[in-house]
Amino acid sequence: MFVLAHLSDPHLAPLPRPKLAELAGKRGLGYLNWLRKRRAIHRPEVLASIVADLKAQAPDHIAVTGDLVNLSLTAEFAPARAWLDALGAPTDVTFVPGNHDSYVRAAREHAPRAFADTMRGDRGESFPFVRRRGPMALVGLSTSQPTLPLSATGRLGDDQLAHLADVLVELAEDKLFRVVLIHHPPVENAHHFRRLVDAAALREVLRKHGAELVLHGHHHESSLVWLSGPRYAIPCVGVPSASGAPGHREDPAAYNLYEFDGEPGNWRCTAITRGYGRDGGAIGELMRAELTG
Repeated sequence: MFVLAHLSDPHLAPLPRPKLAELAGKRGLGYLNWLRKRRAIHRPEVLASIVADLKAQAPDHIAVTGDLVNLSLTAEFAPARAWLDALGAPTDVTFVPGNHDSYVRAAREHAPRAFADTMRGDRGESFPFVRRRGPMALVGLSTSQPTLPLSATGRLGDDQLAHLADVLVELAEDKLFRVVLIHHPPVENAHHFRRLVDAAALREVLRKHGAELVLHGHHHESSLVWLSGPRYAIPCVGVPSASGAPGHREDPAAYNLYEFDGEPGNWRCTAITRGYGRDGGAIGELMRAELTG
C-alpha cells in the first residue's frame, strides 16, 4: 500500500512587516485584510500541530496545493522554503502554487525560484510536470497568476491544457493511478472572483482522457465533487487551510491521507480526513471514505 498526504493553503505566519513601497495597490488591501481578519484565522501553532500529526502517520509522499505565503512579499519566501524543507525532502514533497504565491506581477518569479525542486517533474519538466511514485503518478498544474485587487482567480492557459492531455494519455498507457494536483478547483459555479477561469476546458480534458483523482485547495473547506471521465466519475477533493484555527466561518485545519492499492482496472483508494473538529479539541480522524470500488 502507498500513502499520499495532501494539505493546502498554510498561509504561513507571522507575516513579515512590509516595506512601505510594497504596500501599493493590491498588497495594501491584502495587508489590511491580514491585520483585520486573516492573522486570527491562520495560526502557526495550528499548522505546527497539523504537520506533527501528519508526520506521525508516516505517509510515503506529501502534496501541497498552494498558498504557502500571503502577499508574496520578498521576505516571505525564505521562511516558506524552510517550512517546505522541514516537511520533507524535495523528492518526497510535491508543491503546486496558488494565487497568493504570485500575488502581484512584481512577485511572479519568486515562487519558481524558491520552490523549483518541489515543482519539477522526474524529467526536469515544468507545468504540467509528472512525478511517478509507487503505483501513482502525480501531475502538477499551475493556476497561479497575478490578479487585480479583490480578485483571486486562476488560469491554466492553452499550453498547459494541451500538454496535460498528452500526459494523461501516456500515464494511462503506463497503467498508473493518475493524481492531478491543482490549486483552484475545476468545478462549476465557483465564485466569479475566485474561480478557475478555464475550468470548463480542464473538465473537458478530464472528460476525454480521465484521471483517477484530482486534489485542490483554495476554498479552505473540505469538499468532494465528482467530475465526468471517459469511463467513470473522477473524485475531485478539496481540503481546508492547514493553518485554519477552529472557531471561524471557514472549516478548521485538516488534511487528507490517501491509501492506494490494487491494480489498473481494480484500483482501491481510501481517503482519510484528519484534523480539528468545529469545536477544536485534539486532532483526530474526521472521516473515512472509499473513492474507488
